Amino acid sequence: MENRKPAGRPIQKYGKPQENDIKSRRQSGKPVVRSGNPVSKGKKKETTQIRLNRFIANSGVCSRRDADEHIKNGLITVNGHLVTDLGTKVSYDDDVRYKNKRLSAEKKVYILMNKPKDYVTTVEDPHAEHTVLELIGEGCTERVYPVGRLDKATTGVLLLTNDGDLTGKLTHPKYKRKKIYHVFLDNPVTKNDLFKLTEGIELDGETIIADAVSYADPEDKSQIGIELHSGQNRVIRRMFETLGYKVKKLDRVYFAGLTKKNVQRGKWRFLTDKEVSMLKRGIF
Repeated sequence: MENRKPAGRPIQKYGKPQENDIKSRRQSGKPVVRSGNPVSKGKKKETTQIRLNRFIANSGVCSRRDADEHIKNGLITVNGHLVTDLGTKVSYDDDVRYKNKRLSAEKKVYILMNKPKDYVTTVEDPHAEHTVLELIGEGCTERVYPVGRLDKATTGVLLLTNDGDLTGKLTHPKYKRKKIYHVFLDNPVTKNDLFKLTEGIELDGETIIADAVSYADPEDKSQIGIELHSGQNRVIRRMFETLGYKVKKLDRVYFAGLTKKNVQRGKWRFLTDKEVSMLKRGIF
């Protein structure tokens, strides 16, 4: 493993090994990479190459934006060399590592789940009895991750994927992906309180505004349909608590164009090619 330079000195960029390293590589017959893009071990450069941040995002680690930060922070190596150049390109055969763990640009998988109650949306949680990944089991060999979070008691539409780039687009606030929830409350909600939700509720110094709100059942004013884009933790429960209501049940019925139609609680399915295309293009 290549040693990093002491703090306060610039990190050696990929493709510029020290002279003694060059000499030793020539003597051993190993390829010497001086500048430009990495060369695959023992392979010629005619192999297809892609930008390093795309390779990292394709591996499911994170989005391209976050991959750029990992590269700049010296957390990525290619074929044993530390990389800090954002313009670096690699091939699918290169040994790309994040925190010394090898990455692979594996097949992209997209899963729609109707999340049941009492399952947490984290990959691993030593304090949780169940995670949503248990519901997938052996049905998917790729390692997928939940897109965003639903708290333990919340049910409904949940997307899981290993596409880090898409995850970033669906969870970043600037993209404003639509989310619709069916809320069951302990008491009927007054029209004045519905109006307050669209005017804005103050939470942690931020004004959270519902994009749309209405009664989900005209005969039962304790059932509310609410649309919003905020990603704050437990945001809907806290909004109603601020108004004096307690959420008894919360179900997400729509996320970024996806619904739970024909997917029973606790079940899941792979997205169709058309659905994946619509997600990536933002058509919904």
